Amino acid sequence: MDILQYGKAICYSGYRKGQNPKGEVPSAEQIAEDLEILTQDGYRYLRMYDPNLHARRVLETIRDKNLPLKCMIGIDSDPESNNEQCPFEEQHYTEQELQQHMKRNDDELEKLIALVKEFPDEVAAVSIGNENTPPWGAHMVSEERLIRHAKRLKEALDKPVTFCEGYFEWPHIQELAKEMDFISVHSYPYHYGDDIADAVAVNKKHYADMKALFPDKQVVFTELGWSSNNTTPNYHSLVGDELREVIPEPGTPMRASIPNEKRYIEEIEAWLEQEQVIAFIFEAFDELWKGCEPNCSECNFGLYNEDRKKKW
Repeated sequence: MDILQYGKAICYSGYRKGQNPKGEVPSAEQIAEDLEILTQDGYRYLRMYDPNLHARRVLETIRDKNLPLKCMIGIDSDPESNNEQCPFEEQHYTEQELQQHMKRNDDELEKLIALVKEFPDEVAAVSIGNENTPPWGAHMVSEERLIRHAKRLKEALDKPVTFCEGYFEWPHIQELAKEMDFISVHSYPYHYGDDIADAVAVNKKHYADMKALFPDKQVVFTELGWSSNNTTPNYHSLVGDELREVIPEPGTPMRASIPNEKRYIEEIEAWLEQEQVIAFIFEAFDELWKGCEPNCSECNFGLYNEDRKKKW
């Protein structure tokens, strides 16, 4: 029997212009506006990445307005080791800095425990981290440490525990998988360079593979989506453990577009409902706060733009 019952799910980072996770966070009024939009569109699960003030305000809004929403909340770990293979940044943390990161991660876990205890009815599940094991990752945490975090959450909370990681990584962390109440998978045909016509078939294969690998566990997608905009046709394609930059031939149609995003979301949501598979669509609203160019793909995965208007 599945631990989480089927419902439409979406990742939610509600930061608007001038806001970000390390600065000003959305007000209670802004969050209420966002959650009204999402509930009207039928979403029943939200995924949030940090046990911070933003998450607290979301939980307070759900409780105070009695909204039909439940949250999955995790921690966003700092790197506990340097990754020389990371293509996004050079990492030269000192041993002292890495020890500080470990303490900070442990502290974040305790903050998560305290938050969930305060809002038990509004939280559906908790996560020990997000993409902490891929060879290209910028936030590396060892499997041993992740297992320790999972055991700590199980000791402290009566909530299902999971870990949010990419499809290609799960076969390499099967000891960690044993500690999970359900398996949370990221699957991005957009990032793999797949054609829009083949995208949902890729997700279906990934789901079938995960069910075959972990037959006794529920499999949930905690991220999948398609970008609506990109200033350059170049993109990174993830092939197994290798992250490659792909430069299409001149004249190749832009893969990131509103028509492609619309097609992907409509096709994947139809399959999810048919099969009763939970998948957190990435992302509710465009995330221009991320700091890259406003028209880069990473900022434009939202189903709604920064002004809270549906893209189609």
